[in-house]
Amino acid sequence: MKVKTSITLSENLLKAIDQHAGSDKTRSAFIEKAMWVFIAQMIRDEQNARDLDIINRRAERLNREAADVLEYQTNL
Repeated sequence: MKVKTSITLSENLLKAIDQHAGSDKTRSAFIEKAMWVFIAQMIRDEQNARDLDIINRRAERLNREAADVLEYQTNL
């Protein structure tokens, strides 16, 4: 379901939208697609931040484990 709303955008942004939307897309369609892309990027950024936090919390243990494994290697 689509809901009509009103927003205020700068003239320069509207000109850029008009240039990039092309004749086959309305401003609304262009803005909606841009917002979905932006939201998807925000979700990926949040997931990456959580993953990095997990890695950082486990880094010391993982580094100790890697050092232990390296001690078993022989010189060639």
